[in-house]
Amino acid sequence: MTVCIAENINIMSKTSGAAIKEKNPAPIQKMAAALTENGADYLDLNIGPARKDGDRIMEWLVNTVRKFTDLPLSLDTTNQDAIEAGLTANKKGRSLINSVSLQPERLEKGLPMVMKYKADVIGLLWGKDGMPRDANERAAMAVDFIYQANEAGIPASSIWIDPIITPICVDVNQVTAALEFMSMLREIAPEAKSIVGLSNVSNGAPNNLRHYLNRTFMIMLMKHGIYSAIMDGFDAELFKIVRGDRPEYVKLVHSIMDGDEPDPDCLEQAELEYYKTTRVLMGKVLYSDSWLTT
Repeated sequence: MTVCIAENINIMSKTSGAAIKEKNPAPIQKMAAALTENGADYLDLNIGPARKDGDRIMEWLVNTVRKFTDLPLSLDTTNQDAIEAGLTANKKGRSLINSVSLQPERLEKGLPMVMKYKADVIGLLWGKDGMPRDANERAAMAVDFIYQANEAGIPASSIWIDPIITPICVDVNQVTAALEFMSMLREIAPEAKSIVGLSNVSNGAPNNLRHYLNRTFMIMLMKHGIYSAIMDGFDAELFKIVRGDRPEYVKLVHSIMDGDEPDPDCLEQAELEYYKTTRVLMGKVLYSDSWLTT
């Protein structure tokens, strides 16, 4: 069963973002309680780059959330001082560092923090030359990251590999490459975990259509044993999918991925939506904002 990491406490959110900037605890605590009630397994605390006072912001946010939930926390920022402040504040809870890339300066500071605070870490497959171009480059980067983490004393079981999901409306080849890599990861590193920023795949799509892409892509990832996803903690249908309550849609999408396409004229409306969206995410149909109606 996929580990669900709620993405909603985010500096870019209209609700939680304003509360973080103003250090107003009430909206954050209300959201943390609701996400816990909804069934999230982790909470992602995303404060963005936080170049100014990032350590104080993350410390405040962790302490604020901790008053209303015991869930493990994903500490999400590129500011490594802020990460350490969050790890210190969350000393009685489980922490996931989001994230450490293959850039030398990130590794140099990030990996020792993983050991010092006994945290888990997301290994972001972003190297000195940027993001990987295909599945094979992702595989090479994953091996490199795991090797360096192991050398620092971090077991593979504490490493969550993020292949980097890009928007379908930007480059379908990167979406299919990430899926192909996911099919390879368990063979490359059976003890390592996998994670994706699920909502990235629908960035740029109209808001009212994003959930179709997110849910369908989640099912596609499940075929390759996805361990965890940073996702919308208020999407009840998405939770039903990952908890096994929508087996008919999972079977349909996986069959399409295997090349066994049904007759669309025989599908019910919801099935047709998954059928069309799967074909878009597989690159069989070019993405457009009208993919569901064509």
